[in-house]
Amino acid sequence: MSESIRIGLLSISDRASDGTYADQGIPALRDWLDRALRSPWQGVERLIPDERALIERALIELVEDEGCNLVLTTGGTGPALRDVTPEATLAVGDKEMPGFGEEMRRISLNFVPTAILSRQVAVIRGRALIVNLPGQPKSIRETLEGLRAQDGSVRHLGIFAAIPYCVDLIGGPYMETDPAVIDAFRPKSARRPPSAG
Repeated sequence: MSESIRIGLLSISDRASDGTYADQGIPALRDWLDRALRSPWQGVERLIPDERALIERALIELVEDEGCNLVLTTGGTGPALRDVTPEATLAVGDKEMPGFGEEMRRISLNFVPTAILSRQVAVIRGRALIVNLPGQPKSIRETLEGLRAQDGSVRHLGIFAAIPYCVDLIGGPYMETDPAVIDAFRPKSARRPPSAG
């Protein structure tokens, strides 16, 4: 039986947090994780404005107080003056994981040339992986899941293919994914038999 994992879902938006419009980031994350994960999981949600101190505090609380082994953020990663999510994320991390940001931009460049303006980063804090995702639901899905050809075959794996093994390596719970959504990669020596059901 797979262990349950607690996943922090942090949406960062001035206008969504003040009620100007409904947040779309957390529902998009929750919907995708419900489809992608076969392992039991619990979401711990936060919706906050684009304030660096608040972002840093929320990230620390999700890891240290809430026991999240994975935190996915959405929003605040562009070049605008109020976009400070990457700075806050780097400030609370012990190790930077640059491959995640590089790969998200590579995936998004298949759709829009402005993907080069995105500044997503990922870090390890203790036994947690923190990943900044884009703000739009479509972009969230594309970066997590990857790209498919018209026949449904995978053209480009999404970043979530590497997340379960990364969480293994830092001492977190073993996560199983639905290969029809995203096929998590692990070396043969790190794989467990699929759980029943």
